[in-house]
Amino acid sequence: MADGYVGREVAGQFRIVQRIGSGGMGAVYKAEQPDMNRHVAIKILHPRYLSRSDLVSRFRREARAMSHLSHPNTARVFLYGQLEDGACYFVMEYLEGRNLAQTVRAEGPMEPSRAIHVMKQVCGALDEAHRAGIVHRDLKPENIFLTKQGGIEDFPKVLDFGLAKVTEKQMKPGSVILTREGMVFGTPEFMSPEQARGKTLDARSDIYSLGVIMYELLSGKLPFDAKQPVEHIQLHVNTPPIPLGERAPDVTFPRGLETVVMRALEKAPDERFASAQEFGEALDAVLRGEGAPAPRPAPPPPSAPAVAASPSTLPWVVLGAGVVLALGGAIALIVALTR
Repeated sequence: MADGYVGREVAGQFRIVQRIGSGGMGAVYKAEQPDMNRHVAIKILHPRYLSRSDLVSRFRREARAMSHLSHPNTARVFLYGQLEDGACYFVMEYLEGRNLAQTVRAEGPMEPSRAIHVMKQVCGALDEAHRAGIVHRDLKPENIFLTKQGGIEDFPKVLDFGLAKVTEKQMKPGSVILTREGMVFGTPEFMSPEQARGKTLDARSDIYSLGVIMYELLSGKLPFDAKQPVEHIQLHVNTPPIPLGERAPDVTFPRGLETVVMRALEKAPDERFASAQEFGEALDAVLRGEGAPAPRPAPPPPSAPAVAASPSTLPWVVLGAGVVLALGGAIALIVALTR
């Protein structure tokens, strides 16, 4: 089927040449920028969603959050605007490669030193975001893209800040914080216990998600045996993860690596690494043969102002797969807008 955006000019300097991805909310295109002799990616929100102020705000928030960040392992955003038909778009760097989910599916679990090399860089990108008061809230293998940059292989780029929570210092006067009481967002397989319960989130929620990603890179499996989103959420909240060594009994991990990964997966945020930088340093220590460093007290990282669910309010969870859950004595599943 023909795509009406292919061949169109955007902002007088980009020409869309190919659609390279699509989802429920929009599509991503490859475009030429002749004046700069380069390709870019253009993400376009479907025009039919212009009446949905929440989705338009989420789309703008993604562009804005990414534009505030300059770490080399975060995908760069160059421009935000609207097309003639009103569709919102932003222009970002064009990446060649594949995401971590595709990599593991194609190649199987990563060799530990390679996984550490990748995740150390991801920790650096997240540390910059957290210091800027931005909590990603939807970290998963699909949102970490492996490419080659400056001759460096396995160069990860963190993508999709569409669910990011930006602190008040990043908000313009009059901006509205979109988090509703008892409403949390994310992907159930990678959601922290506090996120699943509708609690206030800070950087340590992202660290839990990074721990799940690292666990899957090393074992090819998730920390829990579950088949449904509801099961994943319940297990994150209530059940200790399966030890990494049990998931990958034939793999010899470097000394201390399992300890580091399992610490990132602690139920209580205070028992995890206090920052992405600390998590990255722990991985680096394992790579250098020093084992897992002893936990050290650290002040909690800056938190993004999210609204915790009151005890009398059932948290509503909007999942990346497009499912809405009401959690309480009964669990209702409602099919919602897919991403």
